[in-house]
Amino acid sequence: MKQLRMRTWMGRLAIAIAMVVMGWLSLSGTAWAGLDDDHFDGNIFALYAGNGSLVPPRVTLSQSLQQDRPALLVFYVDDSADCKRFASVISQLQAPYGRVATFIPVMADAIPVRDSYEPTEPGYYFKGVVPQTVVVDGAGTVRLDEAGLVSYEAIDDVMRELFDLLPRSESVELRRRPINEVNGELVGDV
Repeated sequence: MKQLRMRTWMGRLAIAIAMVVMGWLSLSGTAWAGLDDDHFDGNIFALYAGNGSLVPPRVTLSQSLQQDRPALLVFYVDDSADCKRFASVISQLQAPYGRVATFIPVMADAIPVRDSYEPTEPGYYFKGVVPQTVVVDGAGTVRLDEAGLVSYEAIDDVMRELFDLLPRSESVELRRRPINEVNGELVGDV
């Protein structure tokens, strides 16, 4: 009888310990990421814009200017609610302009501290505020330099001007065809 009680007690203790461990493991793996807080969650472009391909940039500002290619610099930090919200705007702009302009997200904390910078270095344009958006044309002239949350339309207007495109009010909205589009058109004999 004593052995039966001991086995029952040991079994209950083992179950209790297992439940405590499982509860602890489930709580420790919980993600506490938030779009509206200033906590570090990871790469904001991958998490909040669905576009982790922006970081790290494929081309430097110096290389972009050597190719006479416009560059869009975005100064950010991963632990800023404003930068998290702004990441999706940059991702949306990459769709129409990603092949003709260079997108260069710059982690503000990674800019080396120096007394002066060359115009081919991102630190030359940084004002110490994030997010900050700078559009530089292929000749190195600053076309836009705004701090804070900048609307898609404001940046798009500058890009349209750079590439000599019609204003949004006069152009047709461009949409990609869905990949799995079914052609229901009947074609007669040719």
